[in-house]
Amino acid sequence: MPSPPATNLQRLRDDLAAIVKGPVLLPDDPLFVERSKTFNGKLKPNQRLVASPLDAHDVSAIIKFCIAHDLSPSVRAGGYGIAGWAVAGDIVVDMSLLREMSIETPTVREDGTHTWTRLRDMMPPVVQEGGGAAQVPPVRPAAERTTSTKRRREDSPEDISHSDNGLDSHLRNYAAASQSVARFLHGPALPAEDGEEPRRRPTNRRRTEISAVSDHDVPHLSMPPLTARQASAESSSSSSQGRSSNSGMGTDGRALSTSTDMSSPTDTPVDSADPQAASNDFVPSHGPSATRDPFGYLSSGPAAPPQVVYSGFRAFPSSTGPVNMFGHPIAMQPPNIFSSVPSAFPQYGLPGTLGHIGNMARAKPVHTHAYVTIGAGIKQKEVDVYTASHPLEGVSGVSGAVEQGLVPYHVPTAAHPVGSSIMILTGFGFLSRLHGLSIDNVVEMEMVLADGRIVIVSEEEHPELWWAIRGAGPAFGIITRYKVKAFPVPVVFAGNLIYRFHRATAPSLIKHFRDCIKGAPRELYANVLLTAGPADKDSLVVIQMCYLGPKEQGAAYLQAISSWDGERCLLNEVNEKSFLYQQDSIAQILRGKAGRQWYLRSSLIHSLPDEVIHKTVMQFADTPIGCTWIFELSGGAIADFEDTCLPKEQREATWTVAALHQWEMGIDDPRCITTAEDWMAETIKSVSVGGPFPAFLGRHESPARTMACYGKHWTRLAALKREYDPANVFKNNFWPVDKDGAPIALLDNEPPSPSMTPWQTSQS
Repeated sequence: MPSPPATNLQRLRDDLAAIVKGPVLLPDDPLFVERSKTFNGKLKPNQRLVASPLDAHDVSAIIKFCIAHDLSPSVRAGGYGIAGWAVAGDIVVDMSLLREMSIETPTVREDGTHTWTRLRDMMPPVVQEGGGAAQVPPVRPAAERTTSTKRRREDSPEDISHSDNGLDSHLRNYAAASQSVARFLHGPALPAEDGEEPRRRPTNRRRTEISAVSDHDVPHLSMPPLTARQASAESSSSSSQGRSSNSGMGTDGRALSTSTDMSSPTDTPVDSADPQAASNDFVPSHGPSATRDPFGYLSSGPAAPPQVVYSGFRAFPSSTGPVNMFGHPIAMQPPNIFSSVPSAFPQYGLPGTLGHIGNMARAKPVHTHAYVTIGAGIKQKEVDVYTASHPLEGVSGVSGAVEQGLVPYHVPTAAHPVGSSIMILTGFGFLSRLHGLSIDNVVEMEMVLADGRIVIVSEEEHPELWWAIRGAGPAFGIITRYKVKAFPVPVVFAGNLIYRFHRATAPSLIKHFRDCIKGAPRELYANVLLTAGPADKDSLVVIQMCYLGPKEQGAAYLQAISSWDGERCLLNEVNEKSFLYQQDSIAQILRGKAGRQWYLRSSLIHSLPDEVIHKTVMQFADTPIGCTWIFELSGGAIADFEDTCLPKEQREATWTVAALHQWEMGIDDPRCITTAEDWMAETIKSVSVGGPFPAFLGRHESPARTMACYGKHWTRLAALKREYDPANVFKNNFWPVDKDGAPIALLDNEPPSPSMTPWQTSQS
């Protein structure tokens, strides 16, 4: 549909703005690009308007407006997507201003079952008349009968109406999750070794004419140089962590660079002779001398607040060091992370390791779970930060008494960075093997249907829709609020083991890892990933583990995995940590960057035989830089749930597999796509159980592949789609067919590429 004249577009904007409280933006508005930005830099923004609703009533009004004017809506909800559906419509419904958050403990019924404060009983956000912004007051709604802590974030109308950040925008920085990992990834490369060919750059550089994000909008990413004092402290800290693992492998003092910025010459250590560098004790996380965050593209808001330090599981401001809730200094035991790694978590005040806080890490929860209310504009990192900074009561490991604010609770979901829509598209992460997928832990949702109706959906209300939206939610409506379970996670024993990638030895390492975790308990999450480049750096094999418990319970798995002696372990930083800290670690390893071209392929497999491992290693050796392939241990509690549209076959898969490819704008190398497709078709397909988890559906998926996500449930799911959205109002998502059941053509906001598969080219 061609764009209307400017006068007609202005009239459309004025008509929509007259019926919604949130802002409605024209293309010339300064916030228009920011409110419709996506992770994939190749996407062309072709929307006419961007509307940012403040509540479900605004969303309803926008949908009815689209129907009346024959416009297509698309939904940008709480995160940056690589697939492009979020900005494919005529009107982008930007959910970023729906900022509600609260946490509560469960209410016990007379029969011993648990309940929560229903969404319809909670006070709605207070909105400013005349198109201002949501102002969420701290509220204790109907559940005053409980002992819960009801806390919500207050955002001023001015803050929200003039920025895209809302709740603590600085928390969207995906910081150097582990300083030892960060320094390792961005330090100087190890000397070249015989036996492995250099990684090839993507080729066929050309000018890219269509991009959703300009070079001016997306900063080049590189880690800041270390000050002399930081470099010395980091070396000490890394050595301490290596010894504490009991594996005998830790770092040897040399570092390896896998910076994602292929053209950055700035990722070099500081010259210790530099007097200015030597005088810096600490580089703050905000202000003119701020450390450049490798994931800073996710932050464009106000400066971070003063540093917060962490005592037990309670955060208190201090400019001098760690203090307890009474303001008294806390005696620290080595290693003192506040001095050895001063910038580890300044924006959270949450340190990475918990060994120094003694018995506080052994606190026992009072409640089996809690309930968290989440607005659709909240990103997962914000959820984790919020629940970590609002811990609930627990039994002290020191006094044995019940104390308030002792144990943090976390929502089962994917690792950073993801948005709220992960709650209806499976959501697989560190907690999934113990507590199930995200869709298994949502208990209630507020949503807007295709006819504009606002409904509350749960097991008791609209049960058929409840079954469908947990796994296929974006096809059925727009979720505005979630109520979801959170579980106590006092401490995790987690981290990374990093090795060089050599095609001669990598199969042995992967097979060793696979065998070590056979029969692992549900408390253990583990993965192995292969990550390529940059061209002048070494490719890596990274093993990640996260045991949901203290070191004493998880150390046996670290000892077993690290006993492999095929090559030297370059870095072992597995240790006791806060769960929040571990959630950030994958962002550092995956090294994603907004504004690049992205391609994703995934699958679920029932086994990982030797032949698949050998073929994977050989195929990965020929991938261009910017490619990451991953095997994640699945199973456990995921297979316990059967009341969603995700079929049993997918739930019983033992591994989830993904190829995550990113490459620079201006490059059109077919290998960036074909290597992922070939791996899936030639190697992974032999052990596949069908389609991937829906959260991993990428661009240009065939209808058959999307349908395979739902297996035997597809027919029932399609019938419900026809019932709830007969006109296919919500067509700008993964749903593979139109209202007549015919395959939907490719999105028109990404130009055809020579790298497309034959099916994709035929659909162009």
